[in-house]
Amino acid sequence: MDTTRKRSSRPTATAPSRAARRTALQALAAVTLLPRGAAALVMAVAGREGSVGALLKSDPAAADQRTSSPGRTRMAALAGATALLGTLSLVLTAVLLMAVARGPFYGLVDQGPYDHSWGGPGRTGAWLAHFAVATPVSIAAIAALYGVAGLQRRLTAPLRGERRGRWVVPSVLVCCAAGALFAVAFTRQLP
Repeated sequence: MDTTRKRSSRPTATAPSRAARRTALQALAAVTLLPRGAAALVMAVAGREGSVGALLKSDPAAADQRTSSPGRTRMAALAGATALLGTLSLVLTAVLLMAVARGPFYGLVDQGPYDHSWGGPGRTGAWLAHFAVATPVSIAAIAALYGVAGLQRRLTAPLRGERRGRWVVPSVLVCCAAGALFAVAFTRQLP
């Protein structure tokens, strides 16, 4: 009787898929946009365009490529736009953290009474209702962070010698304006 096991070519259930890993890395890259953009803006004003290019390029292999520098003003504009996208990503990260805190951990962060809570008056119903709402909100926030990182990558395409579409800059401005409107609306509804 042969006791050796045949190894399966299928990935194990604990190993995350390549797409999930890529999404998580892109979302984490979006979270770092504000400090990278702010540092790049300071370096652009100081006239260190090479350092700005290294900070704004998300691909380390692309940072080694020698491309022509677009100039101090354009580098400062790219750094400022990256900082704006970073601010938007912080708003999205706050939404994600709040959805996680108020979703799966609702019963731990709100001790009750649950008489007027969603799914109330019981703790279990309130917890399940908040979890049901928090799940799609969390998925949407992660997808939006992924999109912000991709938008920043397209914004800085000229630094890598690639073409940037005409839709990129207006999209950055619209997304940042929408994030600002959301932040203002959210803070105004707080007590």
